[in-house]
Amino acid sequence: MTVFAQALHADLFGLPADDEPLPTALDTLLQATHTATAPEQQTAILQQVAEQLRNGAEIIQRYQYRAQWDRLPCDVAEQLRDAHDQAQQVAQTLDLVAPAFSSPPAAPELPGPQSRHTAAPPARPTPPAGRRR
Repeated sequence: MTVFAQALHADLFGLPADDEPLPTALDTLLQATHTATAPEQQTAILQQVAEQLRNGAEIIQRYQYRAQWDRLPCDVAEQLRDAHDQAQQVAQTLDLVAPAFSSPPAAPELPGPQSRHTAAPPARPTPPAGRRR
């Protein structure tokens, strides 16, 4: 009866059944990076990776709570908390940098020729102290 209830629950809520492989959306995004040539596509891929990282961070957080609930060693929950925080930080960084791929790059500022008159004159050597006789 339990197996039937789990299968029904999975069907109703669109969850993968136990015998089905887990979804691999990041694999699809990885393949898309090989074919994405338009700047907008590259930006969209980075934004999607950031979203997947946020989902991953939520999964990690649930396992962190589970580790605390199951009273696993404290370092397990701490490491999961660190992984959660790092995943969120990477997602935020991707949010910040992704738009740069869809905007044209700025022309680099090349240093112009410097005038000889703008350079400071060479320092005069200090004369040696005079000798007393």
